[in-house]
Amino acid sequence: MTTDARPPHRTPQLPPPAPEPEPAEPAPGDPAPQAPTVPAPARAADRLRSALDLIDPGPVLPDTPKIPDLPYAPYVPGVEDTPNTPIPPGASVPPPPAIPPQPAAPPRPLLPPEPLSDEPGPLRPVPPRRPGRMAAAAICVVLGIGLIGGAAAGTWLDDGSDGPAAHTNYTAARDLWHSVPVDTLFPRTIRGTGAGPGGADRQWTRIGVAPDGDCAGTLDPLLLKVAAPVGCVRMLRATYTDATASSVTTVGLVFTRADPAAMTALANRFTTEKLGERTDLLPRPYAVKNSPAAAFGDKQRASWTVRVLTDAPVLVTAVSGFADGRTVATPQSAEQATADGANGPVAEAGLGHDAKGIADTVERGLRKKVAAGPERTP
Repeated sequence: MTTDARPPHRTPQLPPPAPEPEPAEPAPGDPAPQAPTVPAPARAADRLRSALDLIDPGPVLPDTPKIPDLPYAPYVPGVEDTPNTPIPPGASVPPPPAIPPQPAAPPRPLLPPEPLSDEPGPLRPVPPRRPGRMAAAAICVVLGIGLIGGAAAGTWLDDGSDGPAAHTNYTAARDLWHSVPVDTLFPRTIRGTGAGPGGADRQWTRIGVAPDGDCAGTLDPLLLKVAAPVGCVRMLRATYTDATASSVTTVGLVFTRADPAAMTALANRFTTEKLGERTDLLPRPYAVKNSPAAAFGDKQRASWTVRVLTDAPVLVTAVSGFADGRTVATPQSAEQATADGANGPVAEAGLGHDAKGIADTVERGLRKKVAAGPERTP
């Protein structure tokens, strides 16, 4: 175990300050004594040296020179030649030189805005034209016209249809007469919401379906001649009666072999020539034995409608009459019998509403089936 050879630390005791001698009163006639002048820097250095002596600096290592504590002259900003050299004890510190005040800069006068000139500025130089770029642009224009022409030609080849899929559905619709159940084409019950006179609801019940056949005996001779350009493939018919069994209606579907262009031409002819209003272009009814339509013949036809579809090779027909077998001298088309202010026995009995309402329902069902496309067997 080693012992520390350093002497114990002792705080130095400062001697009490000596009392300052009281100044003797001057004798009368003696000049006033003057206080001894002590340089301010020397007095401040002595106080600093006395304060430093109170701090225990600890053991001083041998070989460590002690840096003397000497005051330095203060640094005066803006004066480059101020020496930074030690001031010996007892010397007086000169006061810093006074910095003369700098005069304020005069305000800068505002310049008036420059007047705008109406003359145009210099134009930007136009780059020279390059023949290669113009040739490339011309080629792009030619290709664009070719693509547009090809698209238009494709539309013409599709006969105005909406594309190959629509054309396929149109072609498949020609065979719906033997591929779709009869209950789908002619529902057993048809409900017409607001389809009666004055917006009343109507309901019709199917009472018979005619065997499919050709158009020779199901259309008037003149109507058969008008429909000859589209060709008749098959004719389907069904007869309905209303809820009171006071009226009967036969609805028909004429499947043709025409393309969309031929069906569109026939539809335009019906519109422009108003063929749907001629009483010599009527479909014929289907009389069902032992039913309210047993006496439904050509003389009992009271109202009718003929529609030429353009999205399917089909004509939709409907003809209505009284169930009691009465004859009608002047039949009215469904459009005439359902118009506002229509009068007469046919319009007042709602026979035009019967023909129109049943034809609307059958047409919607057919269009829905055509839009669904041909059925594919796995």
